[in-house]
Amino acid sequence: MTMSESKVSIHRALISVSDKTGLDKLGRALAELNIEILSSGGTAKYLQDQGIPVIEISDFTGAPEMLDGRLKTLHPKVHGGILAVRDNPKHMDQLKSQDYKPIDLVVVNLYPFEETIQKEGVSFGEVIEKIDIGGPTLLRAAAKNWAFVTTLVEPSQYEPFLAELSENQGQVSSAFRKQACRRVFERTTAYDSAISSYFQKDDEEIPEHYSLGLQRKWSMRYGENPHQKAGFYLPTKAFGQTVLEKVLQGKQLSYNNLLDVHGATDLICDLPADYSVAILKHTNPCGVGHSETSLLEAYERALSCDPVSAFGGIVVFSNPVDGETAKVCNKTFTEIVIAPSFSAEAREVFKKKKNLRLLEIDLTAVRKALGGYDIRRSADGYLIQERDRHNDILSEAEIKTTRRPTEKELNALSLGWKVVKHVKSNAIVFSTENQTVGIGAGQMSRVDSSKIAAMKANPDLLKGSVLASDAFFPFRDSIDEAAKHGITAIVQPGGSIRDEEVIQACNEHDIAMLFTGHRHFKH
Repeated sequence: MTMSESKVSIHRALISVSDKTGLDKLGRALAELNIEILSSGGTAKYLQDQGIPVIEISDFTGAPEMLDGRLKTLHPKVHGGILAVRDNPKHMDQLKSQDYKPIDLVVVNLYPFEETIQKEGVSFGEVIEKIDIGGPTLLRAAAKNWAFVTTLVEPSQYEPFLAELSENQGQVSSAFRKQACRRVFERTTAYDSAISSYFQKDDEEIPEHYSLGLQRKWSMRYGENPHQKAGFYLPTKAFGQTVLEKVLQGKQLSYNNLLDVHGATDLICDLPADYSVAILKHTNPCGVGHSETSLLEAYERALSCDPVSAFGGIVVFSNPVDGETAKVCNKTFTEIVIAPSFSAEAREVFKKKKNLRLLEIDLTAVRKALGGYDIRRSADGYLIQERDRHNDILSEAEIKTTRRPTEKELNALSLGWKVVKHVKSNAIVFSTENQTVGIGAGQMSRVDSSKIAAMKANPDLLKGSVLASDAFFPFRDSIDEAAKHGITAIVQPGGSIRDEEVIQACNEHDIAMLFTGHRHFKH
């Protein structure tokens, strides 16, 4: 049996932590087992204040702490004690010749880099000082030598570690050491990822290397389907609470729920801030409404687009929800309601449906969180792209037809163009100034999306509405289809080899058409 398969004893520990949670209990337990503790700086003082005996690192190495604390554990006596392979006689003879002593336990958590970069007004110099050098070096050395050395990188590991010692008469099993090794590299990967992301944030180019560095925030009951395991991850634990943290009532958010919440919050951030509402189903909008005077009016407009599809959907509000709006919203079965806040009356109304999730979300924080990159799997690799945050000003778009759009049509086109970006391709949106009228999503041909949008449309509003298309029209058939339903104006990117044919069709039907030059495919 090799040492990596056996239990090992602990005689000497090195502790250096920024997070002191649970440290007093751990330190006392180690002292009671007569384990020698090496430490420095604030950690040493904390342990000493608890009455726990400690040997200062500088006394252990015979070298003073230097460079404002930047240099203290980077010493051969420390790393030699960690890295020595215990069943290698040559290694142990070399330790003995230098009077170096083995270190069997390394307890380190890293400088709070992630917390620091989240602070308002933090200077670049402050950020640099929170890049830990000694901590990752200690952890990586100890984890590399996991066959003989135990590592603890987070306070959550202290209780299981102490239980391990208790169950094994002061020894640590190989299974525990190997799992602890894995936790080290997970943490240092996440830490380095946070640092690299910080330095990449102002770059205009796609990065040469992109590290995810994720840590699980929540376990899910299952994934997209019950036979799939899933979890929700954040870019490291120290980024604190997710924008999805405030679930005020209802069941735990599921994998599919979180996909829908993402789609809903992404969409609402593109809509006017004064009373906008969107209803989504399977990440696709099935109704969007806007009002200059009332959140309730905006909701009713969103619902009227496709009340059948709204059943079991997700509703997102741009403004705090009042009691009257909650009462009307509660008449339709809804999985999740999202808003910046809910009045006390609204909370009471929604409580009547105990499984309904209420999610209070800070839209300013969401807008910040939705920057950066989209990441998706593709075969054995990943696709990374900038997020589609482009919003065209339609008053500056190119008018391609004989007839110019009216101001009312331009306002309607603007709303449709904001919404179509969030609809699965091929995407067609019919809209008025204040609401979507019909939405066609995810079809293999654009003309079919046009037909579905018309079929799903509110017939009282369809005639005289406008059309937004996420990509160019390859043929004039979609224009002819739209004309049958009284569409008066169209916005699209342009760029087809048959653009002139499409423009001619619009002129024949007296439809105004704009080209933006920007496509908004969503696959």
